[in-house]
Amino acid sequence: MSKAKPARKQIHHKEAETLNVFFDNNAYLPILYGDRDENLERIGQLLNVSAISRGNMISISGKRRDIEASELILNKLYKQIEDGKDIGPTEVDAAIRMLAPVADPKQKKRKRYAGDEADSDVVIKTMKKAVVPYSHVQANYMRQLFDSDLVFALGPAGTGKTYIAVAMAVYALLNKKVERVILSRPAVEAGEKIGFLPGDIKDKIDPFLRPLYDALFDMMPAERVQQCIENGEIELAPLAYMRGRTLSNAFVILDEAQNTTRTQMKMFLTRMGEYSRMVITGDITQVDLPKDVKSGLADCIPKIEHIEGISIVRFSNTDVVRHELAARIVKAYDDWEAKKNVSLETDMD
Repeated sequence: MSKAKPARKQIHHKEAETLNVFFDNNAYLPILYGDRDENLERIGQLLNVSAISRGNMISISGKRRDIEASELILNKLYKQIEDGKDIGPTEVDAAIRMLAPVADPKQKKRKRYAGDEADSDVVIKTMKKAVVPYSHVQANYMRQLFDSDLVFALGPAGTGKTYIAVAMAVYALLNKKVERVILSRPAVEAGEKIGFLPGDIKDKIDPFLRPLYDALFDMMPAERVQQCIENGEIELAPLAYMRGRTLSNAFVILDEAQNTTRTQMKMFLTRMGEYSRMVITGDITQVDLPKDVKSGLADCIPKIEHIEGISIVRFSNTDVVRHELAARIVKAYDDWEAKKNVSLETDMD
């Protein structure tokens, strides 16, 4: 492997330093730097450094800890390019999120950064791609999917809850750990009524299940997905179709579970049969049920989270891996709700 060669170090003053990092293979550099150096700009923005490309050298200026973190990120991205992976802003953001702060023995009040090899080794392999974690919470989620029979994934949209669950379901099916995959959602959306949608029952239900189809097509060739659906190895069904069934030898996903009622959630949980795995995903801040109906997901968590064998993974807005604006929007909503709650408490006092 061609490794980056750091040349240390020119100190401009007490706070700022400069590190020059060299790379051997010039062919990889356009990918590493990004279009118009957008990857370097992103590293500079997020790690508070100046990263300037000069041929096969990157000059990084800033505080020592931030420079060290930037060097780690560049080496990690360079290695990914050597391994044949494409690099863009999403991969840069993910690499930075996966940095692990560790104590600096020379500076008790300071921390430096190190790459988290334990998290970077977590992977789910499917037919079309290998799914790797883009945050530490995603890495923990993947571990729980390997280790636990029942996993709850809670948090905002864009954190990979459903996508990773579908990847694990496909992995389990391909490796014959289960005989079938069942993907389900409650047929509840904001403002729409199923009866007014065109077509037969399949046509009415399919739009609600489309995100699950999209994830499947990312993991398997379209013809294989269709074949598995036709022979019953993969089933996509609304939650209402689960009543009365025992789901054995299956990997079962209930998506958008915040839109279940308490009765539906209890019904679904008790469908679990022998040699089955279940994943339940949802965001309890985005409930589309009528105002007088309590979410079955919010209701069940405090009742079952103490049970051995059940894992609950909680994502936050810092784990959003979609466009940067998506993370900012989630945070803005969270901040607004927090302020509103403080206001209400003040008025009550």
